Amino acid sequence: MAQVQLLRDIFGNPFRPVAFSSSWRTNTAVSLARGMYESRDFSAMPILADAIQDAGCDNDDILIHCRDPKQIHVRGCWVVDLVLGKE
Repeated sequence: MAQVQLLRDIFGNPFRPVAFSSSWRTNTAVSLARGMYESRDFSAMPILADAIQDAGCDNDDILIHCRDPKQIHVRGCWVVDLVLGKE
């Protein structure tokens, strides 16, 4: 089960691709994402969700992924990569 969660964290749902608006890449969101990427501590994912939502994101796939307390996050997380422009 952990392997499935890791795959979902890295690739998201391949059947529901997400369009990520560049306007959601605020200084706050990028700073949070960069800090998590570099430290490998993803405990701020819910805060990243708040920052992206404050920037106008209303995509449930993104917000739920960030706020799911059961989701395992690793370097390569699809949401963090989108915020950092690593598409």
